[in-house]
Amino acid sequence: MTNLTYSGDYPIEFPSPSVISVNGVVLEVFEAGSQNVGNPILLCHGFPEHAFSWRYQIPVLVEAGYHVIAPNQRGYGKSSRPAEVAKYDIEYLTGDLVSLLDYYGYKEATFMGHDWGANVVWNLALLHPQRVSKIINLALPYQERGEKPWIEFMEELFGSDFYFVHFNKQPGVADAILEENTTQFLRNIFRKNVPFSIPEPGMSMINLAQASMSLGEPLMNEEELSVFISSFKSSGFTGSINWYRNLDRNWHLMADIKPRINQPTLMIYGDRDLIPKSPNLHDFAPKLDIVSLDCGHCIQQELPEETNQAILNWLERQIA
Repeated sequence: MTNLTYSGDYPIEFPSPSVISVNGVVLEVFEAGSQNVGNPILLCHGFPEHAFSWRYQIPVLVEAGYHVIAPNQRGYGKSSRPAEVAKYDIEYLTGDLVSLLDYYGYKEATFMGHDWGANVVWNLALLHPQRVSKIINLALPYQERGEKPWIEFMEELFGSDFYFVHFNKQPGVADAILEENTTQFLRNIFRKNVPFSIPEPGMSMINLAQASMSLGEPLMNEEELSVFISSFKSSGFTGSINWYRNLDRNWHLMADIKPRINQPTLMIYGDRDLIPKSPNLHDFAPKLDIVSLDCGHCIQQELPEETNQAILNWLERQIA
C-alpha cells in the first residue's frame, strides 16, 4: 500500500505520525489514504491504548476507499497532556475531534470508537451532530445518564475499590503504581480467552499492575506490545486516567442534551466482554445495527478479520 509508510517505531506497516495543533493542544495523528480525500473516517482508541490498536483496520479501510485519520487523543502518546484535570472533559475531547475535521477541511465524517473512544463518539454525536455522518462503536454501548452523578452511582453499586471510583477518590495513587509497573500492567491487561474468575479484593487495575501471573493468552506479540509499553513509559498514565476524573463533570455538562442519536449506527459487541450489552440501545440510536463476535473486550485486535468484515459489510450497506 503506497499510502502507508513504515516507521521504525512500529513492528508492522503503519502510518508515520504527524503532530497537529488543534483546540489548544497538539495531537499525534496517524493518517492514511490521502488519495481518498473526501471520504473521511476517524478512529478513536480507548484506555489504555494507542492509535496503533487500529493497525488491522487502517489498511483495509484505505483499500475500501476511506481517508483514515487516527489520533492519539489528548493524554496519550506524543499528544498534549494538560496538567489541569478539567482539560479532559467531554467538551474538550469532542472539541479535539471537531477541530481535526476543521484542520482537514471536512464538514462531517464517519467516526469509529472503541471503549473510551466509543464514549467520546457517542457524545460527539450528541454535542456536534452535524459533524457526524455515521457511527461505528465497539465494546461500549451508549451509557444512559442516570439521576445521580456517575461516581456516586458507581460507588453505591460497585464499592469504593471499583477502579472508576478509586481513580477519582484517590488521585495519583493508581497513576504511580501503573507507572512503576508499566510493562507488567500492559502485558496483564492485553489478554484474550481469559477464563471467568471471581474478582479479587482490591482495585482491579492495581491488581493487574502488581500481578506476576497473567490469565488467558497474550492479545498481541511482544513487538506489538512494545509500542504500547514505549508510549506509556513516555507519557505516564495520568493524562489518560484524567478522562475518568471528569465523569461527574461530564454528567453535569450533558444535563440538558437530549440523548437521541439520529445517525446510522453500528454497535459491535464482544460476547465475552465484561461490559454488558445494552438492552435498550435502540431507544437512543433508532438507526442501529448490532453485530456480536465471539471475543472479549479488545474486539478489533482480538478478531481483526471478523471485525473488518463486519465494518465493511455495514459501510457498504449504508452506501447502497
